[in-house]
Amino acid sequence: MNLPPNPFKAALGAGRQQIGIWNVIPNSLHTEALATCGFDWMLIDTEHTPVTLPTVLTMLQSVDPSPTHAVVRPGWNDATEIKHLLDIGARTLLVPYVQNAAEATRAVEAVRYAPQGMRGMAGLTRAGHFGQYKDYATRANDEVCLLVQVETVEALAEIEAIAAVDGVDGIFIGPADLAASMGLPGQPTAPQVRAAVLDGIRRIVAAGKPAGMLTPDQGFAREAVAAGTSFTAIGIDMALLLTAARGLAENWKRDAPA
Repeated sequence: MNLPPNPFKAALGAGRQQIGIWNVIPNSLHTEALATCGFDWMLIDTEHTPVTLPTVLTMLQSVDPSPTHAVVRPGWNDATEIKHLLDIGARTLLVPYVQNAAEATRAVEAVRYAPQGMRGMAGLTRAGHFGQYKDYATRANDEVCLLVQVETVEALAEIEAIAAVDGVDGIFIGPADLAASMGLPGQPTAPQVRAAVLDGIRRIVAAGKPAGMLTPDQGFAREAVAAGTSFTAIGIDMALLLTAARGLAENWKRDAPA
């Protein structure tokens, strides 16, 4: 039995648009249900959520049977954390707060086995189908997909250098942190932020890398796609839940008899 290709990485390489959703609710049943909704990819977020490693495992298990591809965001560009996520079966990672080529290189080294990197070898991991993927050790470097996140003014200035790092498979722009970096905290769709994001997307594409972004603002998302994003997250599960629940409560309270 051989390691199957990474479908998300293959889609990015072929230039096919991948529409995604952010998953911040730490529950495998929720993840399983979300995976039936038709998104190409789902980001399991451990950076800003209570999602821990054992929960990531169950969430990966719940999404694996579906066509939706699970992308996992570690809490930091940390080799140990990245190793754990890869060993439990994450095939695509979005590493946050990569500021320059040196930090991008560190992320690449964390996801690759020697001699190209420093990921530790283990023979009976879930990633290797518990030893059944006979070619896992020789093909994992090619099939793991590494996305890095640029989310500050300083990082945007380094896009071309980051894109030139061998092993970076895509670059993602985070509007929320970028807005804070620009002195506009809480304003990820401000005109200055939008302009910086769209310019960054065009530069990523010009540098030969797939570009990605998250925004629940559908107009902004369409602008990002037009600018060149090929992995585009258009919603957050918690936000969708709260919007629907609050709207339902508001409508019923407004219409209820006094």
